[in-house]
Amino acid sequence: MTQEKKQISENFNSTANLTTNAQFQSTFSISSKDVNEKPYNPFEHRQLEHPNSTFGSTLHLLKACLGTGILAMPAAFKNSGLAGGVVGTLLAGLICTHTVHALVRASQELCVIAKKPSMGFAETCGAAFTHGPKPFRSWGSTVKVVIDYSMAITYFSVLCVYVVFIGSSFKEVLDVYLPDLQLSIQTYCALTLVPLVIICQIRNLKYLVPFSAIANVLIVIVFAITLYYVFADLPPISERETVSKISQWPLFLSTVIFAMEGIGVVMPVENEMARPQKFLGCPGVLNTAMIIVITLYGIVGFFGYVQYGNDVKGSVTLNLPQDEIMAQSAKLIMAIVIYFSYALQFYVPMEMINRLLQNRSSNKYENVIQISIRTVVVTLTVAIAAAFPNLEMVISFVGAIFFSTLGLFIPAVIDTVFLWDRGLGRFNYVVFKNAIIAIISIIALVSGSYVSVLGMIADFSEHSHQNTTV
Repeated sequence: MTQEKKQISENFNSTANLTTNAQFQSTFSISSKDVNEKPYNPFEHRQLEHPNSTFGSTLHLLKACLGTGILAMPAAFKNSGLAGGVVGTLLAGLICTHTVHALVRASQELCVIAKKPSMGFAETCGAAFTHGPKPFRSWGSTVKVVIDYSMAITYFSVLCVYVVFIGSSFKEVLDVYLPDLQLSIQTYCALTLVPLVIICQIRNLKYLVPFSAIANVLIVIVFAITLYYVFADLPPISERETVSKISQWPLFLSTVIFAMEGIGVVMPVENEMARPQKFLGCPGVLNTAMIIVITLYGIVGFFGYVQYGNDVKGSVTLNLPQDEIMAQSAKLIMAIVIYFSYALQFYVPMEMINRLLQNRSSNKYENVIQISIRTVVVTLTVAIAAAFPNLEMVISFVGAIFFSTLGLFIPAVIDTVFLWDRGLGRFNYVVFKNAIIAIISIIALVSGSYVSVLGMIADFSEHSHQNTTV
C-alpha cells in the first residue's frame, strides 16, 4: 500500500517548466501520525523564491490574454455583427472565466487531497481522475499524458499562427516601400525561417527575459497607435451589420475562444502567487483580469469593425493606412513582438520533446540533437504557415480545434469528474451546466473547424491558381 501511494504521488510530478514551478516538491505523507494533524494546507508548503503579488499576478494574467487575440477581435465582430459581437463576447468571456474558475478550484482542492503544494494543468486533470470515481481512477496517468501532449500540439499550432502574422505584417509594409519586389505571402513566411531558428536555439528561459521585457513595451506602443487609427473619423454605426448571417457565427465563436483562452498560463500564475487564495473570489485576480479583458476585447472588436467593416483583416494592424509611417511602423513593431513571443511559446512543445530525450541511455551528441530537433520543429511551423497563410482562418481553426477543447471541454469534464462523489449541487445542476459548456465546445469544434478548413482550402486553391498563372 505504501509503495502504491508513493507511485501515485510520483505520477503527478510537474512535466512542464512553463506550466509549473520547478521548485515545488511533493510533501505527500502516509504516516499514521498525519491522521491527527490539522488538514494539509498546500499554500503553506509552497516554497517560492520570487512569489508574485496579487497585483503582479493580475498583470501576468492580463499579459497572457492581451496578445494577438485582441487584434483579431474586429474580424470576429465581422462574423457576428455589432449586437451579436457584444452579446457573444460577453457570454464567451463569462464561460471562459467560469471554466478557469472551476479548474483552479479543483486544482486547489486536489492539492489538499494529494498533499502537494501545487499542480499544473495536466497534473490537475490526471489527479481529478485518480482521486475521482473508482471506475475512472486507473485513467489518471493516461489522462495526464494526453493533456500534456495536447498542450504541446496546441502551442505548436499557435506557433503556426505567429509565423503567418509575421509574414503578413512584413508583406503589408514591404509591398508599399518596395513595389517592384511584390513577394508572395508564402515567401515572406519562408523568410522567417532563419531568424526563428536562431532565436529558438536559446535553451535557457532566463536569457529570453530581456526580449520579453522589450516586447511588453513595444506592444503598448502598437495598441496606442492602433487605437488612434481605429477611433479616427469613425463612420456611422448604421453602416455596419447588427447581426451577421448564422453561417458566420462559428468563425466568431472560434476566434473569440482563441483570443480569450489563456488556459495554459492560468495555473502557472496561480502557482507563483504569494497569496494564492486571492486568485479566486470577489474581486480576486481572475475576476479582475477577465473583466478588463472582456471590456477591452469588446471595445476593440466593436469599434474596429465599425471603422473597417467587412474589409477588416485577421489582425486589425493589417488594416492601418499604408501611406503613413506611424501606421506602417506599428505593423513592423507588432511583427517583432510576435517574433520574441514565438521563442517563448516554443518552450512548451520543446519541453515535451526534451522529456522524451531523457530516456536515452547516453547524452552523446546532445548539442547536435538539440539543434537538429529545434530546426525541424521551426521548419514544420513555417511550412504549415506557408501552406495556409490566411491569418483569419488559421486563428479560427486553432481556436475551434484546440482552445475550445482545452479551454472549455476539458475543464467541464474535470469539474464533473472531480465533483461526482463530492456533490453535484441541487438537482445535479453541475452535470447540466457542464453538459451545456461541453455542447458549446463541440459546436465550436465541429462548425468552426469545418468553416475554417473550407476557407483555408479555398484560399490555398486561389494562391495555387495564381502561382500557376504566373
